[in-house]
Amino acid sequence: MNTSLDKNRIPRHVAIIMDGNGRWAKAKGQPRLFGHNAGMEALREIVRHSQTLGVKYLTVYAFSTESGKRPEDEGAGLFKLLVKYFGSEIDELHANHVKVNIIGDWSKLPAESKQAINDALEKTKNNDGLVFSIALNYGGRDEIARAVKNIIESGVNAADITEELMSKNLYTADIPDPELVIRTSGELRLSNFLIWQSAYSEIVITPVLWPDFTKEEYEKCILEYQGRDRRFGGIK
Repeated sequence: MNTSLDKNRIPRHVAIIMDGNGRWAKAKGQPRLFGHNAGMEALREIVRHSQTLGVKYLTVYAFSTESGKRPEDEGAGLFKLLVKYFGSEIDELHANHVKVNIIGDWSKLPAESKQAINDALEKTKNNDGLVFSIALNYGGRDEIARAVKNIIESGVNAADITEELMSKNLYTADIPDPELVIRTSGELRLSNFLIWQSAYSEIVITPVLWPDFTKEEYEKCILEYQGRDRRFGGIK
């Protein structure tokens, strides 16, 4: 661990937009799925290091509602990678007390993917370690729209709708808002990821493409976060 890191100021919840797999693969003259495979390896290390650092919640953006616009073979390959990931990682995750969580409308995923998700959720549901949330078929605007629909359908009066009530109707109802949002690959946008929850998150952009995002790069992002003056709209 980087000795410059303040162990007492590790963010409780880190959210990551894992971007750059395709560009990484293209630079190597390989198909995009080659990059997604490499990205899966990077994810394995970041999950492990989150536990080492003492992060309590880790949320990663794996498949957005807009990802369905990708070529059909790439989409199918991504879902197969999901099954492969859980197949190879679930025993280690469970042994380390990691609780797997899925945010997004994963009911529309292929049957094999849904089975892998169900198995992972069931196996780790009572674990009390890192809460590892994977955003699948997820979109921030869609999440907010669903929350509003749920509130209306429950018969709540408009005057009684509060920010707290909205938060309780999001996919992340039982998870605190992220203190830190990291985006790899240098793009300067949230891409519809946790747009309600990240209202006061610190955002750190790194030019590193996701497959090259090592635990050392992760620590650099946390170190930058620790150097920020978090005022939440107030004045110190």
